[in-house]
Parts: sequence; C-alpha cells; structure tokens
Amino acid sequence: MSGALLVTGTTSDAGKSVVAAGLCRWLARSGLRVAPFKAQNMSLNSVVTPDGGEIGRAQAMQAAACGIEPSPDMNPVLLKPGGDRRSQVVVRGTAEGEADAVTYHDHKERLRAVAAQSLAELRARYDVVICEGAGSPAEINLRSGDIANMGLARSARLPTLLVGDIDRGGVFAGLHGTLALLEPADQELVAGFVINKFRGAAELLDPGLGMLERLTGRPTLGVLPWLDGLWLDVEDSLGLGAERGPTGTPRGTDPLRVAVVRLPRISNFTDIDALTVEPGVEVRFVTEPHELADADLVILPGTRATVADLDWVRQRGLDVALLRRAQRGRPVLGICGGHQMLAHEIHDSVESQRGTVPGLGLLPTRVVFAPQKTLARPRGSAFGYPVTGYEIHHGTATVNWDQAAPDTVPFLDGCRSGSVFGTTWHGALENNDFRRALLADIAQRTRRDFVPAPDTDFAAERTARLDALGDLVVNHMDTEAVWRLITAGPPEQLPVVPPAGAG
Repeated sequence: MSGALLVTGTTSDAGKSVVAAGLCRWLARSGLRVAPFKAQNMSLNSVVTPDGGEIGRAQAMQAAACGIEPSPDMNPVLLKPGGDRRSQVVVRGTAEGEADAVTYHDHKERLRAVAAQSLAELRARYDVVICEGAGSPAEINLRSGDIANMGLARSARLPTLLVGDIDRGGVFAGLHGTLALLEPADQELVAGFVINKFRGAAELLDPGLGMLERLTGRPTLGVLPWLDGLWLDVEDSLGLGAERGPTGTPRGTDPLRVAVVRLPRISNFTDIDALTVEPGVEVRFVTEPHELADADLVILPGTRATVADLDWVRQRGLDVALLRRAQRGRPVLGICGGHQMLAHEIHDSVESQRGTVPGLGLLPTRVVFAPQKTLARPRGSAFGYPVTGYEIHHGTATVNWDQAAPDTVPFLDGCRSGSVFGTTWHGALENNDFRRALLADIAQRTRRDFVPAPDTDFAAERTARLDALGDLVVNHMDTEAVWRLITAGPPEQLPVVPPAGAG
C-alpha cells in the first residue's frame, strides 16, 4: 500500500506537529512502515541527518516516532529566517542561499517540483506518509504559491485533517472560517476536524461539535485533551514560555537556576530541553540584565544571526552583566552562535556582511564565517564521558592558545576559560553522563547543594513522550475513520461551505 494524509492547522502552533507525530507513532506501533513529511518548513530549530543534510527538528522528532532515521526528503524545503524579510533557503538538506519574500516566489515552481519528488520517493519506500502543513491553509494571499498545504494536498490528492487549538479560544470559528476561505477544490479534500488542547468535560463540546458538522458536513475525528509534558522538540518560538519544562518535575527548595538568554533570532533552543527534565533544575528564558543576577548558569544559545543578536545583547546591557559574571567566576555556557559571541573577534562577511567586529571577549577565540555551512554529527568527550552532538554553522571558532589564560582548557570542539564554556555542538546536553557532570561542576562552582539525579535518561523521556502522543491518538481519535482516509483517500462529494457574506 501507499497511503498518505495531510495534517493542517487553523494557525501556527495549533498542534499540527503533535498530531502528525501521534499519528506516526500509532501507525508505527501497529507494525506499518511510516514516514513523516513537511514540504516546506520555516523554523530555526533544525538537525543534521545521518547523510549530512539539514531538516527541521519537528520532522526529525516525527521520524523518531516512526522508529526511523530522518532524511532530507522528509523536509525538502527549509526556510531559516535571518530577519523580518530574508531567509536562508535549504533544499533537500543543503543551503542554497538567501531569499526575501519577493524573490523566493520566483523559486516556487522549482521547489514545488522538488517537494513533489520527495513525497513520491517517500511513498514508494513506506506504507504510509503522514504529511504536515505549514502555518494555516487559509493564508489566501499566499495560496497561488502554496506548496505545503492545500497546494500539496490538491497535487497529490491527499485527504486532509484540520486541527484547531481550543486553548486559544474561538476554535469553532477558526475551523469553520478556515474551511470557508478555501477554494471549493481545496475544501473537497478536507475530510474532518481535530480539536487540540481541550480542558474540561468533553460533553460540554457536544452541541458545538454537532453544529459544526451540520454547518460543514464534516465530522470531528478527535478531541485531544490538554497533556503536560509535550514541550520537547517544538518547532518555533511560539512554544517558548518564560519557564520551560514539565510542570511535574520536582525543583526542590533550592534549585539550580539556569537562565537562557532569549535572543531575537534564537535557534535550536531545543538544546535546553534536556536540562528541563532534571530534578532540581529550573530553566528560565530571560531578556534583561537583572534576570541573570541569581542564575547559577547563564546560557547563550544558538542564533541565526550572530552579529545582529550580539548588537541586541549590547543594547540591552547584557554584555556588561555577562562580563561581571565571568569576573566573579559565575558560569556561562555559549552554544554555537552563543559560543561565537563569546569570542574576542568575529569576522563575518557572510551573514551580516559587517566584516570584523568585536565579540564579548570572554573566550580567547576568533570566529571566521565561511560561505559553506558546516553540517556534521561529531563525537568527542568531556568530563571523562563520551559526547555526541551535531553542528550547523557558518562561523568557526579557533582558540588562540598563545593568548589564552593559564586555566583555559579544551571543551568539546571549543574551550573553557575560567567559568566560561563554549562549543558549537548542539545536542550535547542530551548525553546523560556529560550533562550530569556539567551540572555537578556548575553546582561546585556556585556552591549549590545540588547533586544531579543518577537515573534521569533524556532519550527515555523523549520515547515516553512519543508514546504519550501515540496514546492520545488511540484513545481520543476515531482511528478507524482516519485509517479509511489513509487507505481510501478523501470522501466523495464533501459539501462546499460558502464564505461569510456569499450568496
């Protein structure tokens, strides 16, 4: 068989990725060969595939739900915004350059063909492909160039589910209004609705569900309850709260406090997820200098625009706060773009094209940006433990050992100078032994009475979360109806819903 289904949403962060991952997990546990697919993704959270390609992190998470390794075909077009108007365009895992909203439109036909080819190849290799849309299918100003939502559904004749987030309010208006704004040929493919993040008594929804079906001729195939612990591997910063992590993780009376600087173009903030599952660790995202004062560890995370975000750090006075921390021996960890900011000097003729600019000067390094992006899955060791990670960067930091302080030592691919650590490796904190050793070192430096839990296993936490997504689908969706859509395609003669004011 070669079945497929598209999951779209009324808005960004409505739950498309969660529903798609849950469907993947359900089908994989049923013994089917399943793969995820997202034709076009706009995200700053990405990973490196085994063959050296770059794709969105959400599709890698969905591949894990399927029990398979990720591949570039699962996300053939990835857009990585560097500002309000420009994005780096990654095609089948390889960066092709920058485009703005206007020039990108000129590439749509070629990219549509690329996406269609990737989907066809996945369908030839797997029993089922679960496709995820992007944003909302009712962005009517963009419909003519759409390759990820109804444009994809119509070209591949995909039955489509529309997901709405009831926690935001207005879910019935969102579902009905989204459908009504679609062209008749697009509406014919939307076969049902899914309501996400519901809290309360399900029977209170029944009158609304019945009216929605009478108005649209389409059933609601699932009402998914609110479930804590689904914060891992989110696709964009809409999933970022001030405090990150599961509400049930015990923090203790004297937690180890981690402050993560929320950069304007923050990328791969999923690096922090492994810290949030540690008992006794409190993780917060911050933007003000005073918020660093009580932190035991400050993390400068990755960024899509190192020099521009370094300007922002200075404008807010965070540079002064970081310097004072370093002078007092208070730990700072820079990851990728954050690591680059810690350098003495940055030479960037690629991203910002600003040439040579001063860094924060907290590490004895010089960063040089190269046109070719580094994509790798390195292995190494730190604190006596093996460490694996992945690299996605244009800027490479080189340590000037001749000018380094006597206490400067290697740290993964970077260095540690005093209490300041730097590495370009994403995903390093997911290594359990290394993470515990780093936290123990931080606790010792800050004189905290903190001992890392010996049995916290981040990979097991992720697997448990994926199983929880599969359980959501099994327990709260009409899986028989969903299976019919996957195997038989869209139902015949679905009614067309006229837009408001029509007729």
